[in-house]
Amino acid sequence: MCRMGIPEHHLTEGERVVHSFHPHWKRLVRPVLAVVILLAALVTAFLLIPGGEPYTGYARIAVTAVVVILLVWWALVPYLRWVTTSYTLTTHRFSISTGILNKSQDDIPLAKVSSVSSDQRLLERILGCGTLVVESASDTGDLRLTDVPRIQLVRSELFRLVEDAADGQVDGR
Repeated sequence: MCRMGIPEHHLTEGERVVHSFHPHWKRLVRPVLAVVILLAALVTAFLLIPGGEPYTGYARIAVTAVVVILLVWWALVPYLRWVTTSYTLTTHRFSISTGILNKSQDDIPLAKVSSVSSDQRLLERILGCGTLVVESASDTGDLRLTDVPRIQLVRSELFRLVEDAADGQVDGR
């Protein structure tokens, strides 16, 4: 059973998963920084709120509530978006699955892909990620995926599979 992307029982006959991945981990840098900064702010606030005053308990509860709300908004939600987004490349299709509570799944048949291109900025080249653009003749149209990890590998695999699909082959056979 596949842990991310398309479960094995949803694959068509003869279809196999070639590559399955989440967006690049760089999407988690901001949420991690948010956790560190908010926890530091919470500790600082607790130290600065004078003890022994009648309002001390209420002030600490209020600060804690604000920090928890901001943690959910700035850290937990982006993390859940990252972990529930998966890209799966199979021998027959390219599938994009997103959604925290509601799930959205888009599939592009490889036979409908007309071109594959990638774009990388300097930092993305250093990190090995980038933007993948898949142009398709399907109803979905062009697909632009940002923060694709190991972009050159994904791009070459996708291109190879598209060429195989155009030749009527599966896995080069």
